[in-house]
Amino acid sequence: MGVFGNADPNGPMIYKGIYHLFYQYNPKGAVWGNIVWAHSTSTDLVNWTPHIPAIYPSQPSDINGCWSGSTTILPTGEPVILYTGINQQSQQVQNLAVPKNLSDPYLREWSKSPKNPLMAPTVSNQINASSFRDPTTAWLGPDRRWRVIVGSKRDRQGLAILYRSKDFVHWIKAQQPLHSAKDTGMWECPDFFPVPINAKFGVDTSVAGRHVKHVLKVSLDDTKHEYYTVGTYKLDKDIYIPDKGQVDSDSGLRYDYGKFYASKTFFDSSKKRRILWGWINESSSVDDDIKKGWSGVQAIPRTVWLDESGKQLVQWPVTEIERLRENQVHLTKQVLKGGSALEVSGVTSAQADVEISFGISDQLEKAEKLDPSWSNPQALCSEKGASVKGRLGPFGLLVLGSKGLQEQTAVFFRIFKGRDKYVVLMCSDQSRSSLNPDNDKTTYGAFLDVDPAREKLSLRSLIDHSIVESFGGEGKACITARVYPTLAIHDEAHLHVFNNGTQSVQITKFSAWSMKKALIS
Repeated sequence: MGVFGNADPNGPMIYKGIYHLFYQYNPKGAVWGNIVWAHSTSTDLVNWTPHIPAIYPSQPSDINGCWSGSTTILPTGEPVILYTGINQQSQQVQNLAVPKNLSDPYLREWSKSPKNPLMAPTVSNQINASSFRDPTTAWLGPDRRWRVIVGSKRDRQGLAILYRSKDFVHWIKAQQPLHSAKDTGMWECPDFFPVPINAKFGVDTSVAGRHVKHVLKVSLDDTKHEYYTVGTYKLDKDIYIPDKGQVDSDSGLRYDYGKFYASKTFFDSSKKRRILWGWINESSSVDDDIKKGWSGVQAIPRTVWLDESGKQLVQWPVTEIERLRENQVHLTKQVLKGGSALEVSGVTSAQADVEISFGISDQLEKAEKLDPSWSNPQALCSEKGASVKGRLGPFGLLVLGSKGLQEQTAVFFRIFKGRDKYVVLMCSDQSRSSLNPDNDKTTYGAFLDVDPAREKLSLRSLIDHSIVESFGGEGKACITARVYPTLAIHDEAHLHVFNNGTQSVQITKFSAWSMKKALIS
């Protein structure tokens, strides 16, 4: 979406049937700096038209940069933006912008409030002026007051600072944060929203009560990982409490266990769903980014909802992306013996959508035992990559493979026998993804909450030249990889189904589609 450096998705929304995405953008170079709010619109979340930047430095309160923020749709239907500005003293402050002309369906021009900044660090409020950013979409409480949270930290404690307002202009800091967690560092790009229990539809950000759970997501500046918890929003005290068993730290649940950061959701009122946007940063070196003239892309938008268990979210690419599918290729049900690979032909492997399901229930007693010390899935995937033979696994897809497979990105499963259940490990192995030695080739991993004795084991991968977005267990775990193959490009990219375990597995379902190009003018 646009050339040069782009980053955090900002203020996604739908207004009069048109989707808007704003994002952090450097109009002057391929890497971070000179930050403005770029702006693109779409009617289908797939094809996008860019407009002039919506917000750029022009006031004392944002003269050194217009950083991340969110949109809120007021009860009148009018959208407003809250965003972080860097002021003349290089402090982080929160500002308001409103559309100049509501009859313009593209909302191309925005006016900033003369009252900016609306929230600022002072001696009395003890806010850290260099760690106070990224206001969320606001929500209305039963007292008809608006609430918003802003990410911050005090020492090593991550904070979601809460503000309240009657008119969206005059904001008063609450005495206590909505939530905080020790030793997590700066909370960037917080997101706080309700999800219905036992339903896949989404609800407006202001919805609260017993029929919903709440989700708090934070992006950790220290590790460049995001994590979220599912819990309860206590309206009477204006605090959020994660449910028992939720891990409130970097080792907790993530939307995505690969390259995916600064994410933001919005409520799509036209289709009653909550949509997640995330930024995929680079695996290439800064020198390579400057050479190619751009860096950073937005992930495919995903619909998110609460899993039946109530303990985690499920994500799936928006259905609109399927309009780009063409030339479907099927494989019949078949057994994939240990140590074998099957090439899939008839699909443009550099730009494809692949769905596969495996049957393994009759082989489960042969799974290797899970060592109790194997608690870090990423470390386990690094140790047991695609080339390391196991019993039940590794099996899955080899994507963006060169002719002799010197280059390949492997997305696969391994199954282990835990103490009282089978444990499914999902990996994305980038160790052989590119012959370019300057690329980051980290291998990613996640434990997948699927019982292979009772459920099919499914994988969907969206492949787009240098990006592989993979969804395991129908969206229970997602891993985005950023790869830059040097050989497996365009028509030289190959796609395989592989099984490098000793036990055979069954391919129960397989479909792949070539993907047309989206229009991003």
